[in-house]
Amino acid sequence: MRFVIFTHSLVSDWNHGNAHFLRGVATELVRRGNEVRIFEPRDGWSLRHLLAEHPTAFAEFEHAYPQIRSTLYDLESLDLAAALDGADVVIVHEWNDHALVRRIGEYRARLNGFRLFFHDTHHRSVTDPDSIAAYDLRSYDGVLAYGSVIRDVYRARRWVAQAWTWYEAADTRVFYPRTGEKEGDVVWIGNWGDGERSGEIREFLIRPVRELRLKAAVYGVRYPPNALAELADSGIEYRGWAPNYHVPEVFARYRATIHIPRRPYTRALPGIPTIRPFEALACGIPLISAPWEDSENLFRPGRDFLFAANGEEMIAHLGAVLSNNRLARDCAECGLETIRSRHACSHRVSDLLAIVANVGAVAATEGAH
Repeated sequence: MRFVIFTHSLVSDWNHGNAHFLRGVATELVRRGNEVRIFEPRDGWSLRHLLAEHPTAFAEFEHAYPQIRSTLYDLESLDLAAALDGADVVIVHEWNDHALVRRIGEYRARLNGFRLFFHDTHHRSVTDPDSIAAYDLRSYDGVLAYGSVIRDVYRARRWVAQAWTWYEAADTRVFYPRTGEKEGDVVWIGNWGDGERSGEIREFLIRPVRELRLKAAVYGVRYPPNALAELADSGIEYRGWAPNYHVPEVFARYRATIHIPRRPYTRALPGIPTIRPFEALACGIPLISAPWEDSENLFRPGRDFLFAANGEEMIAHLGAVLSNNRLARDCAECGLETIRSRHACSHRVSDLLAIVANVGAVAATEGAH
């Protein structure tokens, strides 16, 4: 089949975690013999920030992912008919411009020749519902939501005809255990952002590292001067942005990692861990997580990773994992097993193809009547 995907960015993962999953899905679709066309805005904020700091990032991405490419477009001059020519399945991510979402829906209403999905991987449906309600989704077949709580919001508000849960997952062609000489105890890969988890970073990262006197490093972007000062005062080395496809090599150099979810997910969207835990577990590194509710039974907490209810438990768990090789090995092996059996991008592509087939069958049945 021919897939057409409109995303905020495929090339840039600068404060844009959705690129991680899209790369894995697109690669898997190509591997299965499908054609994939991906479009992203030329002036997207993520790509703009990335290229300003790392001018060679575009070429480095294309070297790392030789099977997939992104076409840059300007909204005012986009030839939608050419972009959608011959499409069987079109996926439009929720960070796209409202006007583009509407235009694609209008084109589908006139042509009715492809399946059309809206892809939601953010908390705005709960924290800023007016922004989602403003999208014109009347001609979309439904939404692909990366958690059941988001799926249920779309259903309850009747924003779309149908909604499915489509979890994120690890791209196991990129994220797998690597060997490397250990250079530190713990690494955290994440962005400081806009205050959605600054208190949690202090409680679950900065304080434990300081009290256990660990050798630690942080990778990410959007760290203000006060945050950098806090890291430095605790002896945590800040290393800036790292391309996501280099993260497995980073994990190989440390003995453990942690997960600190953003506050909107822990409070309003239970069951959604975001993609970072999937990727860490796929790399076979012991993981200790700050609280979030695994209400959808994605993992086996206590086996795949350890939950820390507060800073004291994070200190205890980190100390245990770093001093007990058997505990560290068991956690890493269990987490890796769960990813390989349930949460690889290959599983999600199979889910997507089943959804597409089901929508097609329903459409055919309705047409027969």
